Amino acid sequence: MKSYFSYFGIVLLTCLSCNTNPSAIEKQDYLKGELPVQEGMVLFNQHCSSCHNFSSNEIGPNLSGITSSVDKAWLKAFIQNAQKMIAEGDPRAVAQFEKFGVFMPSFPQFSEDDLERLLGFIHKFSEGEKRNLSNRKGGLVNPIPQSIDEAEFTLVLEEFATLPPSSEQAPITRINTLRALTTEKKERLFISDLRGILYEIEGAEAQPYLAINTALDSFIDRPGLGSGLGSFAFHPDFEQNGLLYTTHTEPPQTKPADFATPEGAKATLQWVLTEWETKTPTVTPFSGTHRELLRIDMITGIHGCQELTFNPTAEPSSTEYGMLYLGIGDGGAALAGHPEICGRKEYLWGSVIRIDPKGTNSTNGKYGIPPDNPFVGDATGLPEIWSMGFRNPHRISWDSTGSRKMLVSNIGQHSVEEVNLVVKGGHYGWPFREGSFLFDVDANPEMVYSLPEEETPLFINPVIEYDHDEGNAVSGGFVYGGKEIPALYQKYLFGDIPRGTFFVSPLIEIRENHSASIQKVGIQIEGDYTSLQAVRPNERVDLRFGKGHRETLYVFTKSNGKVYRVSDFKPKITE
Repeated sequence: MKSYFSYFGIVLLTCLSCNTNPSAIEKQDYLKGELPVQEGMVLFNQHCSSCHNFSSNEIGPNLSGITSSVDKAWLKAFIQNAQKMIAEGDPRAVAQFEKFGVFMPSFPQFSEDDLERLLGFIHKFSEGEKRNLSNRKGGLVNPIPQSIDEAEFTLVLEEFATLPPSSEQAPITRINTLRALTTEKKERLFISDLRGILYEIEGAEAQPYLAINTALDSFIDRPGLGSGLGSFAFHPDFEQNGLLYTTHTEPPQTKPADFATPEGAKATLQWVLTEWETKTPTVTPFSGTHRELLRIDMITGIHGCQELTFNPTAEPSSTEYGMLYLGIGDGGAALAGHPEICGRKEYLWGSVIRIDPKGTNSTNGKYGIPPDNPFVGDATGLPEIWSMGFRNPHRISWDSTGSRKMLVSNIGQHSVEEVNLVVKGGHYGWPFREGSFLFDVDANPEMVYSLPEEETPLFINPVIEYDHDEGNAVSGGFVYGGKEIPALYQKYLFGDIPRGTFFVSPLIEIRENHSASIQKVGIQIEGDYTSLQAVRPNERVDLRFGKGHRETLYVFTKSNGKVYRVSDFKPKITE
């Protein structure tokens, strides 16, 4: 079988000189969508990866350059039935068969969509190889070959609320963050739309609480999938002090940035952290004042400011109480020509920061620097930084069942998704690592590489990781500590943003220098075993999680405004 697959690559590569119109071939259209390309990866890993890669000749030849040098229609026909093409006298196929004397097996089961997805994947990774300036070999198309098993239970979801449309055009909503606020009388639920509205959910209805898109003159919600009202967090003493914090985007150069792009780098937008104060914290809608705390330039419109949160496990008497955390992505800088500002204590990009929003000893005098931050007193490090080495630290949560472990989900480039057990001053690898694998900004950005065996550990490996056979972008969740769903107790529930897959990992396995096991979890909605992809066919699911202070778990899909409550669990159906 391996000789057959080898022949596929041999014919493709040696046929390059047979093309009569190279310029037309270079302009061929290939799928670029996130999900179709990843589906093509699954096909490649199942049928081709044992013999072929994109950086070197192995059992089969290097596939780099195929899609920009060989006619797309010919590639499809050859993949589906190479033997037929040889029998019919196709000159390119015949020439190579006479030379190598082997047949490639036919794949008549591949539909037109399958072929488009497979070639879309090959094209994306092949084009990535053109950026391999370091000429690094051994790229891993399938870095984690083990598949993820299914859990023995499924989660029951019930529809909880639907957010009103924030646009007449798709996506009709861009809901992004859900928070619970516990007061003396009840638990209040809030959810934000990236287009600039913070809602309070009462019953099944969502009422506007704060419209920052009208309160702030320079507010924008584009470019980028995450621009707009990024996140929000209520101060733990909100009922007494009325303080609320938000992050949002504004055009570049709106105001001088506290953390400006380095010389020679142009900002695409700015992220702003704002404090809002109300004298009537129990009243909806919000009324009050606001002030700016800090402003950050971003080189591109991606990987900006993510989770904004307080540690809900902090005791009022502790130094942790009232400290505000903010996950800050690399702003796309690592692959936009400025990797030198990522994963370094001298720069804010690619870090989780920790500040005292009520303090004043920062450089701009608008917030405080906690004295126990790791780089306080370090002349070369920023005192705001708590941990670093993140590409896109999407979500932050703490275990509330006793360990108080801090977990940060970090969205990967094109190979590995990860969850990190974060410690003070820890470095989690980006842009030198993606997951537990080597990443090289000067090599093929679509791939990761094996670490040198003799290398001394330089960074902290993730405690949970999966590759892009299983998903595309990790959606961080929570360790469940409630009693309603025993199957989830002391398990970390998380998922995959585009595909909407649910995963769990046992808390007991989430520890330093250990990779926790993962299981996929099925879902039921209205009594039917289904998936969020089935609920949202042909669309990116955009999965998000939320949790109430009473451990109630919520699931929502960003683009259609649906919020579900995890109400129960059932045994998995076995055939």
